Amino acid sequence: MRLTWWAAIRDWLIRGPDPPRVIVLMVFDSDVFVYRAMKAGASGFLLKDVRRGQLADAIRTAVAGDTLLAPAITRRLIERFCRQPAPGQTPAQLACLTSRELQVLRLVGQGQPNSAIGSALFIAETTVKTHVAHILTKLGLADRAQAVVLAYETGLVRPGDASDPPP
Repeated sequence: MRLTWWAAIRDWLIRGPDPPRVIVLMVFDSDVFVYRAMKAGASGFLLKDVRRGQLADAIRTAVAGDTLLAPAITRRLIERFCRQPAPGQTPAQLACLTSRELQVLRLVGQGQPNSAIGSALFIAETTVKTHVAHILTKLGLADRAQAVVLAYETGLVRPGDASDPPP
């Protein structure tokens, strides 16, 4: 049986207690490939013609635990591939989260950094980090990139929500 590159990423990332960060370099700007890479747990997606300095910055960003998707790619990906459940309902996948964790996940899904989430919810940045860690553990996610994908897939965040005021 032939293993796809996105399945290989997923399998590689679940092997250890401290999984590596994966940045996918591709020839084509394909929504399908971006989606598969992020769904598998990749920390970023770049085209192979990326400049040397941008690649170095991308590596540092991934090591720091952040995601490497441009807003235009994220918006295009989400609008095309993610389903939209009924608004106002907490999806069954997220039922294990507390109401505060749902608020944090919504803001993570909107691309907010920990400092902005803390300010919006009137909590310390260290408390935000704790909530993010609990969310990742409860949902079996590798990193914030997977949390963003899940937030959109479940309808917790919808395209354009980043311009809405915080919950």
